[in-house]
Amino acid sequence: MKFKLNLVTLALLTNAGMFMSGAAIAADGYGIQNANTEKVKFDKWVCKNCKVEKGVAGTVGIGAGYSDSDDIRSANAFATEDGFAGKVDADVKYTGENGYQATIEAENLGMEDSRAEINAGKAGQYNLNLNYRQIATYKTDKAMSPYQGIGGDDLTLPGDWVHGGSTQDMTNLYSSLNPLELSLKRKRAGLGFEYQAETLWSTYVNYQREDKTGLKQASGSFYNQSMMIAEPVDYTTDTLEAGVSFSGDNWFTSVNYNGSIFKNEYSELSFENAFSPTFGAQTTGYMSLDPDNEAHTVSVLGQYVAGSTVMNGRVYLGQMTQDQDFNTSGYGYQMPSESLDGRVDTQGATLKVVSRINRQLRLNASYDYSDRDNKTNVEEWTQISIDSTTGQVAYNTPYDITTHKAKLGADYRLARGHKLEGGFDYRKDERSYSDRETTDESTLWAKYQLSAFANWNMWVKGSYGQRDGSHYQASEWTSDESNDLLRRYNLADRKRTQIEARVTHSPIDSLTLDFGARYALDDYNETQIGLTESKDMSYDASVSYLINDDMTVTAFYNRQNIDSDQAGSSNNGAANWFGVVEDQFDIIGAGFSYNNLMDQKLRLGVDYTYSDSNSNTQVTQGITGDYGDYYAKVHNVNVYALYKATEKMDLRLDYKMENYKDNDAANDIAPDSISNVLSFGSNSHDYNAHLIMLSVSYRL
Repeated sequence: MKFKLNLVTLALLTNAGMFMSGAAIAADGYGIQNANTEKVKFDKWVCKNCKVEKGVAGTVGIGAGYSDSDDIRSANAFATEDGFAGKVDADVKYTGENGYQATIEAENLGMEDSRAEINAGKAGQYNLNLNYRQIATYKTDKAMSPYQGIGGDDLTLPGDWVHGGSTQDMTNLYSSLNPLELSLKRKRAGLGFEYQAETLWSTYVNYQREDKTGLKQASGSFYNQSMMIAEPVDYTTDTLEAGVSFSGDNWFTSVNYNGSIFKNEYSELSFENAFSPTFGAQTTGYMSLDPDNEAHTVSVLGQYVAGSTVMNGRVYLGQMTQDQDFNTSGYGYQMPSESLDGRVDTQGATLKVVSRINRQLRLNASYDYSDRDNKTNVEEWTQISIDSTTGQVAYNTPYDITTHKAKLGADYRLARGHKLEGGFDYRKDERSYSDRETTDESTLWAKYQLSAFANWNMWVKGSYGQRDGSHYQASEWTSDESNDLLRRYNLADRKRTQIEARVTHSPIDSLTLDFGARYALDDYNETQIGLTESKDMSYDASVSYLINDDMTVTAFYNRQNIDSDQAGSSNNGAANWFGVVEDQFDIIGAGFSYNNLMDQKLRLGVDYTYSDSNSNTQVTQGITGDYGDYYAKVHNVNVYALYKATEKMDLRLDYKMENYKDNDAANDIAPDSISNVLSFGSNSHDYNAHLIMLSVSYRL
């Protein structure tokens, strides 16, 4: 078939050799690669209406604000702690002669959640990239601890500390407590380069370094007594990615490398015993921290187009190693080796085929194989435990897993606006030293989509799956104390039924309504001890309405309920107690904006979200006991005004408020509430936080 080229066709033809996804490739010989270009005089083609603006364009901005909060957790929402804050924003592009260009993007630079990126190069040939990202996660700044030296790897008690057999006997406990902050901050910087040759080959290399610092909660123990302690975090992770790609008229292939090196500034954490030593316990304890390790992967991927059939695949080999020397402080036994000399080899392959049989029918199939082979040497280790020991040696277990996944699917266009999809999914897992060595899972699913009616789009999907496998038997490698009737939920027989549907309707151009629902039932029909049933039901609704050219309102609501039933035994026999866990999540949101006020210079808006998660556990053993509700409720409000001060300058004022409250019992324990546990104290949250921010942006 011959046809004349237009501007769009020529633009697509220029990039025909690049890597294309299966959905982007035309079938039956009508693809761009089949275009007849013999009579096209490319040297005389001139786009008279195409004009590329040269120079600098975009916006730059700065902002300053103030946050008022008595709980550092609010910084997760505001990206700043209590007090003054400043930021820099940018979205600038430079276009030069002969395709040279550069971009600068920045968002909230200077705040705790920020990013920046610079790209420079020549379009279609090469690009240099610099990037930066910062993320912070705050838990609490009200944790209380008597330890000194927090932030380092040696925790000591005050000189006047009074040891006791219980926390109630520590007479100087409360006078020795000091607040500490549990938070983690990540800073990542990267450098990358891409090159596209004229002969349709390309290459890239990307390097990133991430530093993660802060404190996280840990615990140290001496026999049956324990203390909450602050573990220092000072991690550095270097990541390198590189690859080279080749492409032709109907094929593409690339070879890629991905490697990471993780280092921890601290190898161990020492801490003094806050209790009076009992049963021969030491006065100082030691805890090994995350060890240095490496991971490397080499992969080859490719795609081939044969008429109306697209095939793509990937093969990879990888290796993870960990060879840091053991920390033997406080350990009085002979070590079988100086280090773990840990090694895990990984390999895998993926193949996918999509073929369009005719205008109505398309078939697809895929196979995925992955293998994790633990090559770590098995050694004899002397048992040390807070429980009584037998004196026998124990062995480290080299867990392996091999997974096979296969999928077959088809979609058939019944008529205009009617589409039917279906498929069969299969998965097989083979595990070593497991209660169940092999599990097989099969799922059959179907989906019907209807779009024949104007302004309506509907679909419904149903599936049924079943998991079984080899004989289930408790293993000495996993636990020789488990009830023989216990079934781990990820290995147990299971029947899963699931149905979901979605309806989208636009009765008028300015109004869109959307509703979806999902129901899933997991039946662990062969389990006597363990998780026996789980129900997951959710639904959501949203509306978007353009009241007029200036006013828009949006709203949404989502609910999810998860109910889990389990059975247990207190005498290592048949089930004699039963538990029900009921989890519920509600999220509500709404937004309103009013544009073109004050001679089309002012825009006002407000966004509101509310989320409520709660959980309740009931246990029945003769009588029914209710553990009480756990909940976390949060209201977020953002009121803003955007004013066009001049043709090039905008002013924006934001007011944000967060109201948060939870009642997690695990965070509401006084330091001496439990006689043999020295805790961080009450760390529940109940606060109102406010942020006001003034921003100025300028269009270049």
